[in-house]
Amino acid sequence: MKSYLDLLDHVLTHGKPRDDRTGVGTIGVFGAQARFDLRDSFPVLTTKKLHLRSIIYELLWFLNGDTNVKYLQENGVTIWDEWADENGDLGPVYGKQWRRWQGAEGAEPIDQIARVVDSIKNNPTSRRHIISGWNVVDVDQMALPPCHTMFQFYVDTTANELSCQLYQRSADLFLGVPFNIASYALLTRMMAQVCGLKSGEFVHTFGDLHLYKNHLDQAREQVSREPRPLPLMKINPDVTEIDQFKFEDFELVGYDPH
Repeated sequence: MKSYLDLLDHVLTHGKPRDDRTGVGTIGVFGAQARFDLRDSFPVLTTKKLHLRSIIYELLWFLNGDTNVKYLQENGVTIWDEWADENGDLGPVYGKQWRRWQGAEGAEPIDQIARVVDSIKNNPTSRRHIISGWNVVDVDQMALPPCHTMFQFYVDTTANELSCQLYQRSADLFLGVPFNIASYALLTRMMAQVCGLKSGEFVHTFGDLHLYKNHLDQAREQVSREPRPLPLMKINPDVTEIDQFKFEDFELVGYDPH
């Protein structure tokens, strides 16, 4: 995960102070990118331990089209609790937009995931394999507007590989970004499998990339550590539909973090 540590070093070196909605304060840059090879390893941080259980369950929650924290809580995941209302609802967040984007009044909701799976299979060289979480009509009703706003898939028809690029408008580099990298790397692996393709790259593009000031010492500690070999992610090969995946279908092998 040298590319992640390079991002940390870049923000520590070039980040400028900015106010933020939390009042903690940040240093940040605008516009950055990192690339992660998915062919022979899985990009999960090794300079500190990452809670992969939360990442997998959250991704399955998104793919289920769910917007209530009940499913997450039932599986020991609390990362969305602080934004939920008294009934556990979050408004029309990621799952709603991915699976039930509301189009014109009276029209059927649009399942962006299913549409892109079909597009990848039947028109692989299309430049329209895009999924957006930023629905301007719904943003004000969301408990938290999407930080990872849109992503695009790309099929290399020569290598038979699927790659993904994410645009993230706002990125907490210390806490959030390691989760985002692993989540979208896993989603790319899953999409590749159900589309009969190999995995290529995950490209992570950032808008406002920042470190909170209370994380600066920990970020410097991360940069000082030597990355260890990346693990492998085994996925149940029998799963052929994006809606069939469950937690038990994933196994991280050889993960040895600091």
